[in-house]
Amino acid sequence: MTPVDYRVQTTLITGASSGIGAEFARRLAARGSDLVLVARREDRLRELATKLTDTHGVSVAVIAQDLSLPDAGPTLAAATAARGLAVTGVINNAGFGCYGPFHTEDPARLASMINVNLAALVGISRAFIAPLRAAGTGVLVNVASVAGYLPLPSMAVYAAAKAFVLHFTEALWQESRGTGLRVLALSPGATSTEFFDVVGTDAADGGQPRQTPAEVVARALRTLDRRNPPPSVISGRRNRLTVAASRRAPRRVVLAVGAAIAARNA
Repeated sequence: MTPVDYRVQTTLITGASSGIGAEFARRLAARGSDLVLVARREDRLRELATKLTDTHGVSVAVIAQDLSLPDAGPTLAAATAARGLAVTGVINNAGFGCYGPFHTEDPARLASMINVNLAALVGISRAFIAPLRAAGTGVLVNVASVAGYLPLPSMAVYAAAKAFVLHFTEALWQESRGTGLRVLALSPGATSTEFFDVVGTDAADGGQPRQTPAEVVARALRTLDRRNPPPSVISGRRNRLTVAASRRAPRRVVLAVGAAIAARNA
């Protein structure tokens, strides 16, 4: 595949106000990509946009949108079209988690998480996949998680949602072969972001060391820079070893270990 020339790209990034999304924005701006930053917190987006434009001379558009609302994909596509933005790359990074036994979770909170982590991601992918394939020069990165490889007691819906993202994105990788579009499922483990503030407990990291957003994004970009990138990548050696071990162990053992970690950190 031809290397991505980010100087001729316009990359849309969801969840861009902080964490991994903001780091993607900084790294891609440094490579010359124009950006479309999407999140609910417009003030943070505008502050970041100003810094990136001043530092790198790229064009940065800001769209404040709540991705938990219905029709996130068509709404976002209409907003970019209204501004005359020709999006050639997408980073679907927006997402959050819930922690606790499933029977105690707030149904409204779970529904909102499913909307952001699944419905919006699929809707945005569908809304932009045709122009991305037609351009054939950019990237589609969907942020999954190491949790997508494992059934996680106390994060049952979150882990299942990330498993969907992983499998969905890998299927798009196969469907997009030969188009020039680079598709990647990025699976971080515990990362030092606002994720844990939103989920409401540090126990959600399972007691594992946390990577930085810079480490996660660097791994993603190194993977995309390959001549023939794989459909998915796990960020962090410890995380890759964890997933490898879980694939060899009986499912009862994997579940028992997950339950023990959740109980230890409760």
